[in-house]
Amino acid sequence: MNPIEELSPKSVWKNFYALTQIPRPSGHTEKVAAFLVDFAKKNGAEAHIDEAGNVIMTKGATPGYEDLETAVLQAHMDMVPQKTKDSTHNFETDPLDVYIDGEWVTARNTTLGADDGMGVAAAMAVIEDDSVAHGPIEVLITKDEETGMFGAFGLKAGELKGKYLLNLDSEEEGEITIGCAGGMDVVCNMEYQELNVNAENMVAYNIAIKGLLGGHSGLEINKGRANANKLMARILFAAVNTNIAWLCSWHGGNMRNAIPRECEATVLVPQTSESEFLNLIEKSKGIFTAEFGDIETEGINLTATKLDETPAKAMPQDIQENIINAVMAAHDGVLRYTPSMPDLVETSSNLAIINIADGKAEIDILARSSQDSMKLFLCNGLLSCFSMAGMQVKFEGGYSGWQPNPKSALVASMSDTYEKMFGKRPVVSACHAGLECGIIGVNYPEMDMASFGPTLVSPHTPSEACFIPSVEKFYNFVIEILKNIPKKK
Repeated sequence: MNPIEELSPKSVWKNFYALTQIPRPSGHTEKVAAFLVDFAKKNGAEAHIDEAGNVIMTKGATPGYEDLETAVLQAHMDMVPQKTKDSTHNFETDPLDVYIDGEWVTARNTTLGADDGMGVAAAMAVIEDDSVAHGPIEVLITKDEETGMFGAFGLKAGELKGKYLLNLDSEEEGEITIGCAGGMDVVCNMEYQELNVNAENMVAYNIAIKGLLGGHSGLEINKGRANANKLMARILFAAVNTNIAWLCSWHGGNMRNAIPRECEATVLVPQTSESEFLNLIEKSKGIFTAEFGDIETEGINLTATKLDETPAKAMPQDIQENIINAVMAAHDGVLRYTPSMPDLVETSSNLAIINIADGKAEIDILARSSQDSMKLFLCNGLLSCFSMAGMQVKFEGGYSGWQPNPKSALVASMSDTYEKMFGKRPVVSACHAGLECGIIGVNYPEMDMASFGPTLVSPHTPSEACFIPSVEKFYNFVIEILKNIPKKK
């Protein structure tokens, strides 16, 4: 038995460990979905996979609790696949290497998947434990939350019967979230005709930026961390505009909701400008360290490696200049804080993914805001920026924020329960991350919702960790909430 399975509460940690052994990156959730359905049926619950790929379980009330309203336990089955530069982990085939580090559980060189494996594990523990008192319950485990909330978007009206929904996808024990930001994917595309290059008197270099902290593009966008795509744009802007480099390809970031940690570009450099180019790299390294050294505590690894083979094709001069200029000009990071809550980010963008090679360019940006008007303003600004660069721009996967309900009967009951259990009131607030509650609420407008969870740090990065003592408090809170769900009227 793995030591993690011996942690308390055992039912939650046992299920969480089982999930870490099943590959489940976004877009590859078939195995974990089948596992969850099988788990439910083995433990006496009904279960099926809906048309959107979500797993839905149902379990009847404990004797004596039949008069409670139906509660929904909701989490998502997929995880963000991020790893360190030295890791050879394959998220589609390999189990995670999880271990205990003091008071934390983490994974070796990869994301841990506690976002939202902990929520799934808690729901599983409720399903399998007949000693937990509760009214009728439904468990909704959604598909591909991290790449566009596709499971929540595909959930049909009438699929659920519950009146109260407990979203188990927050990251700070002792907090209850009652609202979140909306989002929009800004996707920019272009095709171009590559130029044949006379490689004589040219050398090729791979510029690489690695080692950044990255992070959750909603929860950690306000921490001032470096964006690898933005750093690369600064280098390329200086190199191209002084004619000491010619861009061939550019790849950075791989998840729309993760601050890019790594980026690389291939450039051609005239032999006569090679020393000037290398001086630019060294100068940039010093500048970036001076700017971000107190934030990027693991260091900024910027290298330029000479390649054995020189590419035969490169980008046309006007195309590379236009794209680099647009990336330089595009907003990235916090745009505005919430006027009524100055510590809460209202509007932000994450310049998440750049892929330029072989005559095709794509740039993906995730814009977030709790105000639809500000989200549209930000997206239109990005549209203007990249349209001027000659790119086709589309808005995809848009969703509105989850508007707080200060009169929520569920939140009032949860707050009272928390105070009785732990001697203090929980913090009730909104967050800048995207949660599925707002999307689910479109088809279930009468459903009362709240989000909470154990304490996690650095989700969406290889530094992700779960605070062990918070898990027991979180799960005990789940159990008490289920006992205190309001009665049917």
